[in-house]
Amino acid sequence: MTTDRNPPQPPPRDRSARAARPSRGEQPSRRDQPPRGGDPSRRDPGARRVRRDAAPRDPASAGAPARARGAALRRPARTPAPPPRRPPKRPKPPSGNDGSARLQRLYARARRAWDRPLTAYYLVLGGSLLLTALGLVMVFSASQIEALQSGLPSTYFFQKQLVAAALGALLMLAASRMPVKLHRACAYPLLAASVFLLCLVQVPGIGHAVNGNQNWIQLGGPFQLQPSEFAKLGLVLWGADLLARKGEKRLLTQWKHMLVPLVPVAFMLLGLIMLGGDMGTAIILTAILFGLLWLLGAPTRLFATTLAVAATLGFLLIKSSPNRMARLGCLGATDPGPEDQCWQAVHGIYALASGGWFGSGLGASVEKWGQLPEPHTDFIFAVTGEELGLAGTLSVLALFAALGYAGIRVAGRTEDPFVRYAAGGVTTWITAQAVVNIGAVLGLLPIAGVPLPLFSYGGSALLPTMFAIGLLIAFARSDPAARAALDMRQPVFGRMRAGVRRKTMRRRAERPPSGER
Repeated sequence: MTTDRNPPQPPPRDRSARAARPSRGEQPSRRDQPPRGGDPSRRDPGARRVRRDAAPRDPASAGAPARARGAALRRPARTPAPPPRRPPKRPKPPSGNDGSARLQRLYARARRAWDRPLTAYYLVLGGSLLLTALGLVMVFSASQIEALQSGLPSTYFFQKQLVAAALGALLMLAASRMPVKLHRACAYPLLAASVFLLCLVQVPGIGHAVNGNQNWIQLGGPFQLQPSEFAKLGLVLWGADLLARKGEKRLLTQWKHMLVPLVPVAFMLLGLIMLGGDMGTAIILTAILFGLLWLLGAPTRLFATTLAVAATLGFLLIKSSPNRMARLGCLGATDPGPEDQCWQAVHGIYALASGGWFGSGLGASVEKWGQLPEPHTDFIFAVTGEELGLAGTLSVLALFAALGYAGIRVAGRTEDPFVRYAAGGVTTWITAQAVVNIGAVLGLLPIAGVPLPLFSYGGSALLPTMFAIGLLIAFARSDPAARAALDMRQPVFGRMRAGVRRKTMRRRAERPPSGER
C-alpha cells in the first residue's frame, strides 16, 4: 500500500470577504487578527501601502490598539469580587440568662476592682474616717440628755469628743507617714510608759475610780486618762517587734521562744489591769495575745494549752465577783428582773427593737431619756439602732467588716514579719473589741464595759485606736505595688498647676511671632 507524500492542500480562503466583515462591538474578533504565518502586508504590497497611509504618524500610539486587543484576548474575563462576608451574629441568649450574665460581668468587674493594690489602703482610710464621723454625730445625739441631767451644756461631751478626734487625726497622720523602723523604735518606750502609768493608777490620790473600776488618772479639769487603752497599743508593737527579731534569728522553732517573754509580759499587763477591776480591757488584751500566737503559727497543742489557762483564770475571776456573775446571768434576758439587775441589757434590746428598718430619726431616741444607762459610751450602738434603724446598724457592721478585711489583707500580703504581726495584732484588737461591744448590746455576750472602737465617746480609747489605724495605713502604703500606684498618681494641686502651665504654653504657641528679637 502506497501513501501520497504530498496530500492535497485546502483551497485558499477569500481574504477580501473576511476583511469586509464588520467588527462586533469594541472587542476585535479572531478573524480580524493577522494569521500566524506573518503579516499580510508583506505578501501584498498594496495592502501594506494602504495600511501605512491609514496608520497614525505616532509610532507609540500606532501599536497601542493592537497591544490592547492582544492583551484583552490573552487575559481571561475578570469576574467581580464577591462582597466581604460578615461574621455571623452570635445567637442571643434566652431572656432568662440575661440577668445571670449581667451578674457575672458585675462580679468580674468588682473582683478586678477589689484586687487592685490600693484596695486595702482605701478601705482602712475610708472606713476609719466614716466610722469616726458617724460616731461624732451619734455622740452628739446620744449625750445631750446625759449632759443636761448632769447640769452641763448639751454639747459638753460632743466638744470633748471633737477635740479628741482632731488630736487623733494628727496622730493617725503622723503614724501613717512614719517609716517602719521608727514604729519598731517606739515599741519598747510605749510599753514601758504603759506599765508605768498602770502602776500609777493604783497609787492613792492619783488613780481615779469610775463605775467601780479604778483604771483612770485625773489630769486636771475635765480631762482623764485611761492607761489600759495605751497598753493595747504597747503590747501590739512590742510583741510584733519581739517576734520579728526572734524570727530573724530563727529562734521561733522552739516553743520556749514562742512563749517567753511574750506570754509573761502579757500576763503582767493583765494583772495590773485586773487590779483595777477592768475585765473588759483584760479580755481585749487576751485576744491580742492569742492573735499574735496565731499569726506566729504556734502548734495546736501549745495554743490550746495557753487558751485553757486563760479560760480557767477568767472563770475564777468571774466567779469571785457578784457583779460579774450578775452580768453573766443577763445573757438573753427579756425582763429587767426583780432587782433590775438586767436593766441595761433589756433596755438595749428595747432600743434596737423600736428602731425598725430606718429608725425614728436623729435625736428622736426615747431610751436615752434616762431609761438606758451609758447611752453615749458602751451602748451607743443601741441608740444608733433606735435612731437610724437596721440600715444604720448594718452600715456600722459593714464598715467594721471592711476594716477587718483590709487588716487581714495587709497582714497576708506583706513580706516583713514585723508588719505582719503588727497588722494582725491591730486587726484583732479592733475586731475583737467591736464584737464584744456589739455582742453585749445584742444580748449575746456579757456586758464587758468596753467602748465601740472609733465610735463611742472617750478620748482615751479614741487616741490609741486612731494611731493604730495610722499604722495600718502606713503598712498598706509600704506594699511595693501600692507604693508604685501612689507614685504614679499626681496630687490635685500638682494637676492644677500642670493644667495652668499647659494652657499658658498653648496660648504662647498660638500667638503669632512679632518679628522682634
